[in-house]
Amino acid sequence: MEKTQVAATPPEHVYVRYRLTVLQRLLPALPGLVVVVPSQVLLWLNGGSLASAVVPGLLIWGVLLPLVQIISRRFGVTLTPTAAVVHNLRRRAIPWADVQAIQIESVLGSRAVVIYEAGGRHTRLRAPMSGFLSWDRGFEEKFHTIGRWWLQHRGPDWVPVPPPGVWWGGPPASHGNPYTPTA
Repeated sequence: MEKTQVAATPPEHVYVRYRLTVLQRLLPALPGLVVVVPSQVLLWLNGGSLASAVVPGLLIWGVLLPLVQIISRRFGVTLTPTAAVVHNLRRRAIPWADVQAIQIESVLGSRAVVIYEAGGRHTRLRAPMSGFLSWDRGFEEKFHTIGRWWLQHRGPDWVPVPPPGVWWGGPPASHGNPYTPTA
């Protein structure tokens, strides 16, 4: 079977987007369910007016929680052929040619993907991430996909930047970010 020229060329606008899962976006509501709702009910049962119990609840559940949901929906990373576009409160593109390593780091039981750049900067991605209450079943697969995108799109000119203080056959680099420039 013969492929046509159109079918043989990959589309130019191919990208992969990872965001927080629904459970991870709903996690900020958990303290509200555990603390705010029972305290409002106790306030009302102890003789407080219904308005003093309902108004703070409406403010929290009607304004604050949807605002957190809208903001957290944007968090994540988009993998494009030229860069990893990190979506936090601000959007930032990290060109694949500048990436030196992609690793999983664990902080307080939560695992996240970290992108190390040649200039010494490292970026901890908000998604994909996995933790005790915010489990993501596809975390390992997403991590490997990000790594494959980097390896495939970093370009033929890419060369690793040696970590500072590492000599051939010398002692290993210090703990922390091995790609930070020397002071």
